[in-house]
Amino acid sequence: MKRFHTPGATLFGALLISTSLFPASVFASETTATPEQTAPSPAEKAQFSPVGTLLLDGGLFISPDKQEFPDGVAVPDVRLGVAMKYGKWQAKVEAGFAYGKVALKDMWMQYDFSTTDFLRVGLQMQQFGYQNATAACQKVTMIEPISNTIFNEPHLIGIQWFHSADKYFTTLSAHVEPNASSKVLGRGAEGMSQEGYGFRTRLVARPYHSSGRMLQAGISGAFLTPQYHNGEEGDTHDAFSFRANFPSKVVQVQALSADVSRAMNLWKLTPELMACYGPMALESQYFFMQINRRGGLPAFRAHGAYATLRGLILGGDYQYSMGLAGIANPQKGSLEGVVSYNYTGLSDSRAGIYGGRLNDISVGVNYYFNRYITGKLRYSATHVWDRPGLKAHDFSAVQMRLQLIF
Repeated sequence: MKRFHTPGATLFGALLISTSLFPASVFASETTATPEQTAPSPAEKAQFSPVGTLLLDGGLFISPDKQEFPDGVAVPDVRLGVAMKYGKWQAKVEAGFAYGKVALKDMWMQYDFSTTDFLRVGLQMQQFGYQNATAACQKVTMIEPISNTIFNEPHLIGIQWFHSADKYFTTLSAHVEPNASSKVLGRGAEGMSQEGYGFRTRLVARPYHSSGRMLQAGISGAFLTPQYHNGEEGDTHDAFSFRANFPSKVVQVQALSADVSRAMNLWKLTPELMACYGPMALESQYFFMQINRRGGLPAFRAHGAYATLRGLILGGDYQYSMGLAGIANPQKGSLEGVVSYNYTGLSDSRAGIYGGRLNDISVGVNYYFNRYITGKLRYSATHVWDRPGLKAHDFSAVQMRLQLIF
């Protein structure tokens, strides 16, 4: 196999060395952002707490190709880990089991400079837009918008700085490509020398964030270098690949797929908007992505957007989470209604790449039994088209979920 060297290893190595100039660290959950810190006394001990996730899903499907979408039940995600806190340091390690595979989900250390600023390094979610502030299992739409699946990345190895002030929220991060987590763990330091790298930031203005009265607008931008790809030309490091399944965790059938070869770099941005009045709220994002290519090939461009309207039928007004820069999880006994629309386009005729287009509309209800357990019911209708060699496809689903997150 050929080896492809990129500046990713040098960049990330420098970042890791720079973080060693600070004292040592501890872990915090994705939903914990800027806890108050006090200097540890000589008698203070490190605090350990378990963290975990369990999802139980069921689905009934309507499709012309019923054999590909059988009704059934699944356990799409099980996670277990531990979080630690000691003074101004935090840390977290969490592994997950899904579809017969075990993988690390979180593995990071964090240093809190103050109640508004902290630095986190390791395998983590690198924020890019409103949806990527929380894990996929925490989405109010039950299944995250397909646009976020396509235009965002899963957990990435990198370093991320957070600043959470009263009227604005900022993150800035540098990271290596998604394959790094599997390559480094499977092949040691040798794998790092073959990884692409990227930078991203999220900037949010939040002039109003009191109970039942919220308004925030933001924009995120990102730059990435080409990533590892195993295609018709063999192992290369000059491409980007995008995949998304139909919106279900019970069945795993691919809906959109695009490979962009001979790539030089990728640029993308996503403006976001959240508005809330009393028990009603709107959440939305638009995604734009451009991949510049070598050899005079035209750039590949893709778009996506979603809008989600949510309302508390029971439970009073929505509350705000300063650390997540978004709406907080509703309280015990809350009943919530959700309506959402999503469009994702991975076809660009000018570039000659047709990854498909998708429309999806869903309605659902969520009941929050307590701070740990939530029940969700969702109906969705999905239409996919513009895929050469594949006919347009309609897919409808009624899905249920019982989830435990602690």
